[in-house]
Amino acid sequence: MLSRSYTNLLDLASGNFPAMGRERKRLPRVMTVPGIISELDDDQANSVTSDVPSSVIQDRMIIVANQLPVKAKRRPDNKGWSFSWDEDSLLLQLKDGLPDEMEVLYVGSLKVDVDVNEQDDVSQILLERFKCVPAFLPPDILAKFYHGFCKLHLWPLFHYMLPLSADHGGRFDRSLWEAYVSANKLFSQKVIEVINPEDDFVWIHDYHLMVLPTFLRRRFNRLRMGFFLHSPFPSSEIYRTLPVREEILKALLNSDLIGFHTFDYARHFLSCCSRMLGLEYQSKRGYIGLEYYGRMVGIKIMPVGVHMRQIENVLNLADKEWRVSELKQQFEGKTVLLGVDDMDIFKGINLKLLAMEQMLKQHPSWQGRAVLVQICNPARGKGRDLEIIQAEIKATTKRINEEYGRTGYEPIVLIDKPVNISERIAYYTIAECVVVTAVRDGMNLIPYEYIVCRQGISKPESDSNSSGPKKSMLVVSEFIGCSPSLSGAIRVNPWNIETTGEAMNEAISLAEPEKQMRHEKHYRYVSTHDVGYWSRSFLQDLERTCRDHFKRRCWGIGLSFGFRVVALDPNFRKLSIDTIVSSYARAKSRAILLDYDGTVMPQTSINKSPSEEVMSLLSTLCGDEKNCVFIVSGRGKESLGKWFSPCEKLGIAAEHGYFVRWSADEEWETCGQTTDFGWIQMAEPVMKLYTETTDGSSIETKESALVWHHRDADPGFGSSQAKEMLDHLESVLANEPVAVKRGQFIVEVKPQGVSKGLVAEKIFTKMAENQRRADFVLCIGDDRSDEDMFEIIGNSMSRGIISSNTAVYACTVGQKPSKAKYYLDDTSEVIMMLEGLAEASDPSVSP
Repeated sequence: MLSRSYTNLLDLASGNFPAMGRERKRLPRVMTVPGIISELDDDQANSVTSDVPSSVIQDRMIIVANQLPVKAKRRPDNKGWSFSWDEDSLLLQLKDGLPDEMEVLYVGSLKVDVDVNEQDDVSQILLERFKCVPAFLPPDILAKFYHGFCKLHLWPLFHYMLPLSADHGGRFDRSLWEAYVSANKLFSQKVIEVINPEDDFVWIHDYHLMVLPTFLRRRFNRLRMGFFLHSPFPSSEIYRTLPVREEILKALLNSDLIGFHTFDYARHFLSCCSRMLGLEYQSKRGYIGLEYYGRMVGIKIMPVGVHMRQIENVLNLADKEWRVSELKQQFEGKTVLLGVDDMDIFKGINLKLLAMEQMLKQHPSWQGRAVLVQICNPARGKGRDLEIIQAEIKATTKRINEEYGRTGYEPIVLIDKPVNISERIAYYTIAECVVVTAVRDGMNLIPYEYIVCRQGISKPESDSNSSGPKKSMLVVSEFIGCSPSLSGAIRVNPWNIETTGEAMNEAISLAEPEKQMRHEKHYRYVSTHDVGYWSRSFLQDLERTCRDHFKRRCWGIGLSFGFRVVALDPNFRKLSIDTIVSSYARAKSRAILLDYDGTVMPQTSINKSPSEEVMSLLSTLCGDEKNCVFIVSGRGKESLGKWFSPCEKLGIAAEHGYFVRWSADEEWETCGQTTDFGWIQMAEPVMKLYTETTDGSSIETKESALVWHHRDADPGFGSSQAKEMLDHLESVLANEPVAVKRGQFIVEVKPQGVSKGLVAEKIFTKMAENQRRADFVLCIGDDRSDEDMFEIIGNSMSRGIISSNTAVYACTVGQKPSKAKYYLDDTSEVIMMLEGLAEASDPSVSP
């Protein structure tokens, strides 16, 4: 079902974008066997695998990101381009964790504008020399996609900025969303051009490409695909303000593995899935997963690390040593605190300057001795907010330096220009403490880099970098992704300037042995959890999650971003009406067991009484003397008995089989093992207690059971209360002859030995005793309680209650994992099937 927040995604999903520009010539698809690949139709949603079989066994990784890990610049003669690897790119560094024999292919855009006439040549060069496939976005799409939807909507929202006013985050602009979808579709086309879906892994990176999984899953149902989010994922209260919230969630769930830096980010995502899509996660042997239409979507929590070899290589450079000596001379006799941040509104740079001022004010002994060096990397975005924060930083720096500075001493040194990695590492080497006061940040690897630099490289000759114990100190915001893994850091709330200033004082005042211990603890973690460890761990989990891909049958269903893949057992298939009617006609003794709500009556129906059509069909089926027809429901006997009184030969099992009536002219039988309901006086007060404290919950009182419903309660609180109630009731009723069970939005207490499965067994047994052993069984239901019926059928065969030659049709309503072997899509198909059986019935005996 499409979200109400989006009305025209059908056109987008089918590629009808007026702003897409003319069709680009595609790269030849990388092939593993000779042949010709025709143009691919992106909208063949039912496609399961590639149309070309692969002869290569070796896996390959296709990494998709907004930008390629490649630097491009015009040649001096302005004839063509020169390209080189971007050594600072995480996408390039993560190759360290992948197997040496695994081929890696990159799909992404370039940071430069390439003329349309040059694009084919550039594509060929990048593919041959760098194994990169560039996606060239038309300028209008690029502007609206990156600077528009990504930077004006997603980036602020994911960093907890709500668009409370037109100039504060920006109002939602649907044309920007359409451009975002267009760009993601263009990226998908580039992936499709080079993919071997049977052999390749696809790893998608970051919030720029969050709907890409749907485009790829529509084309290749069994594709092994992971997604990693490098930014924070906001709490559900923040995320739910996004008008296209469900489209993005459903697109992400088309991945096999979704990765986050921290448990907080993953928890927020899971909460959104629960509140908006009704999905509950489960944890098994340390792995977290969400079941989504039969597919288990893995949730990966693993923070990214630094590239150890790159940092160590820079530490060995001579110009770094020269710069270290220069800096030591410049700050001789001073204690240096260091800040390294991108210039953006979430890095909290001004808060850090104010905290430094607070430290100097509260601890005057540091005046003239402590220096905060703040490196501001160039801004990645633009806008009025950025200009305001830059002006504020410069004004604060000037004011503090005027108040606390003196000849030869400035408490704040602001470096507002690009600083290369060699110079940055030189600053790390001389700094006693690094301070990070971001108010929200996805990961932030600055503390990791600092720790590695303070460790230095062990060399044979004695120098200041290799001799003596190593020490470092960190003051980090509790709102950044690396904070949970730095247990020895001093964590602060950056909004509290006083405590941050005190933390900075504590960091540089600690005893040397304490600083050394904290440094050693951090270095052990950072050096073993580097970027290679992160990518290796992600690949291992992706392989594990996709292990059963080719053991299951897959269907692609749904339109636009409602598209999802249903993965089912190979033996699970749709019930053919022609087949069952043919089998029905041949049978001599038939058992037909039908659930009510959700099977012959839609769950969404307000009027729950059976329609005239249903009554007519049941009357016809009951009129055939070969049939034994039963309604098996959780509803009470009064309503069921009243509704179905015209069908005199219809059997009814009410309250999951506690009460059974074989026909309208017979009395109700009690099938429970006990008639002692003293436990109700014990269970009801407990349920009332939880009902009073859980808004939206209610108690349903049946003759044989008590049911606590929490469907209308807050999902998180209702689930928590249900779990607590389950424990409470099991404790209170431990010695009573009852079963306490938790279902979907319910907690139920009912007598032991009562289930729909036992009803089915009772019916089959009675038919066998009357010399009418069933040779045709039809059993249809839609929820968990009906699974008991499906399970008992197999047991009845093995025990001889029904013949091993019996035609059995255990059927669930809706495509979903089930113990049944067949499915029908909805109640309308159930009615159609019953109509077919009714037409094949022998009305020799009137009901």
